[in-house]
Amino acid sequence: MLEVRDLRAGYGGTEVLRGVSLDVNAGEVVAVLGSNGVGKTTLNKVLSGVVPATSGTIRFNGAALEHAAAPEIVTAGLIHVPEGRKIFPNLSVRENLELGAYCRPRRGRAAKVDQVYEIFPKLKQRARQYAGTLSGGEQQMLAIGRGLMGEPKLLILDEPSLGLSPLMVEEMFALIARLAASGLAIMLVEQNVVQSLELAGRAYIMENGFITLSGQASELKSNAELKRAYLGL
Repeated sequence: MLEVRDLRAGYGGTEVLRGVSLDVNAGEVVAVLGSNGVGKTTLNKVLSGVVPATSGTIRFNGAALEHAAAPEIVTAGLIHVPEGRKIFPNLSVRENLELGAYCRPRRGRAAKVDQVYEIFPKLKQRARQYAGTLSGGEQQMLAIGRGLMGEPKLLILDEPSLGLSPLMVEEMFALIARLAASGLAIMLVEQNVVQSLELAGRAYIMENGFITLSGQASELKSNAELKRAYLGL
């Protein structure tokens, strides 16, 4: 589904991504893990057309996207839920959701909102409430719900557990597991190594703009180098 090869990008004269290659297949959960500042968010921005690639290739369902504009990428079904949620605080919950479908036909939009409400009942309860008044966990639900409104074939989740309480983190990972069980392909970009490896089928470890480790999540959980670097073991 998603094939990235030797991807390079940066800001000004500073290279952040230094030849990243990875794959996400239809229906699987792939984790991209690493500490803050290793290039994970830049990778997401390049994949979603916000930051241009300086070289390398991005193929999504066979189409070349390395030079595509963000609306074209969204229309193709590659949807990025950004770090920090990036909701519109002065719009209602429902209005935020409807904006997620801006690249889709208006017909059927109300039914899509109802589907999101089935996944996130709390959002239905707060449909007319300003998004900026929601709790952190509810705002993350809204951000994911807005992404689902775009009818993703692949959903990129950038640090969905960031800033949430431990209880809300558990709820968020359970929710992602339910989305994955529906057959949706997910690229989970996280610092939370333990829970991400429990959820994902495969994983990539990023350091300093490179992929330094990759493999089955079940095998990486027992990797001694990974335990030392991220778990202090």
